[in-house]
Amino acid sequence: LPPPPKLSPEPDSGTLFISKGTGQLNRVGSTLLTGRPDSPRDSRRPDRADYPAFDNPLCGELKHICKRIKETYKEIKEDLTPYKDDRYYRLAPMRLYTLSKRHFVLVFVVFFICFGLTVLIGIAGPKVIDSVEQTFQLNNNSKPNFNLSSQPLSTYNQQLWLTCTMELDQQGKSNFAFSLIVLKFLFLSISFSHFCVSVAFKNLPQMKSFKFKWKTYNPAFSQVEIWFRFVFVVLTFIVTCLFAHSLRKFSMRDWGIEQKWMSILLPLLLLYNDPFFPLSFLISSWFPGMLDDLFQSLFLCALLLFWLCVYHGIRVQGERRCLTFYFPKLIIVGLLWLASVTLGIWQTVNELHDPTYQYGVDTINLQGMKIFFLMVAAVYILYLLFLIIRACSELRNMPYVDLRLKFLTALTFVVLIISIVIFYLQFVSFYGLLNFYLYTLAFVYSPSKNALYESQLKDNPAFSMLNDSDDDVIYGSDYEEMPLQNGQAIRAKFKEESDSD
Repeated sequence: LPPPPKLSPEPDSGTLFISKGTGQLNRVGSTLLTGRPDSPRDSRRPDRADYPAFDNPLCGELKHICKRIKETYKEIKEDLTPYKDDRYYRLAPMRLYTLSKRHFVLVFVVFFICFGLTVLIGIAGPKVIDSVEQTFQLNNNSKPNFNLSSQPLSTYNQQLWLTCTMELDQQGKSNFAFSLIVLKFLFLSISFSHFCVSVAFKNLPQMKSFKFKWKTYNPAFSQVEIWFRFVFVVLTFIVTCLFAHSLRKFSMRDWGIEQKWMSILLPLLLLYNDPFFPLSFLISSWFPGMLDDLFQSLFLCALLLFWLCVYHGIRVQGERRCLTFYFPKLIIVGLLWLASVTLGIWQTVNELHDPTYQYGVDTINLQGMKIFFLMVAAVYILYLLFLIIRACSELRNMPYVDLRLKFLTALTFVVLIISIVIFYLQFVSFYGLLNFYLYTLAFVYSPSKNALYESQLKDNPAFSMLNDSDDDVIYGSDYEEMPLQNGQAIRAKFKEESDSD
């Protein structure tokens, strides 16, 4: 037999190479080994992906960073997106579910006691406004020109008003009097301890008397206000830390909508109490007062948005999309916030440039904004009433959800009634009301100490099957998805039905 032909590599037959660092035998062409040309899949040339050493290090780092960013975004999205199953959200347990009727009564009693203490402090404390009067009687030939001097002032007086009450001289008739604000200073400078003002009136009818009154904040009240805000700042910080500590073992996607909103409202309440308030007594500037007004408007609008989102979100179970769920509410509340901030800034800027400016006289610029604000406020009230009525009608027979709805509605209604009553009363009462309202909500929405253990024991199949019978394991329990009331299962009715079957 002739000897077998020798295989010699052709120009397109392929070569053998050993990859660097791995020691593995790779093949570029298969003609050398198989005697047939390469298939389209094997005929490809080695690309740069097969040789990491030839890649640009900067491009590799950028690819790695982009990959980590995508993974982080995916994890955050999974945490924020609730489970999509055939039941309600897997909510982190609330202390609200474990409270009995006596506990609910006790919660309201403690709320009223704490609020009553702030009312007593406001009544027993110093008065808010301190005033000094100067009265001038006019003769028939005297001109209404007056030189006035204020009482000694300090930064603890905060602001200064000068008002005038004029009494018209009518022969044989009852005297007619009217008042006006002569000037107003939004802040008092450290460099000045007195103000001297010359006031002259022209083209007035015959007047009988002029009574001028200097009005300032009582320095004793300013000191009480500083301590009052400081106490609430400390209490709010403690409540915020305790609330966050109670939810630390639960994933954010397991939080209820009330718990998520409380994690936003409590830090805003800290700003509402204004930890920078003492700066207004240390520096002569309008900035601390403007910052306080901004914090107050931000917290109040966030509270309005909280009511809309809770009464709507407690009824909508599933993924809450930003465009359909949050956007309309943000538009309504955002317009309210924008209108209130615009009115406040407009009035502050004019009063800083002109102490004699009166917003009641400037009807041309402010009347349209006031009408717009009232219209948006009316839309908000109607929308909130619609959400409350619809939620109460649809969720009144659902356990747990009905309990959350009733408690929030009852406490909010009480707070609104009290706030309307004390709107023109003491400052400390209104601040105490909002603070204790948020503290109460944080208490009932926070999980109890054994909430994590109970939730794991309930969801763990190894423990939940210990008390199940063989029939329950095979065919399922009859009371597996029955309603709960006050944290205890009502099994009697379902047990009787299963026995009769």
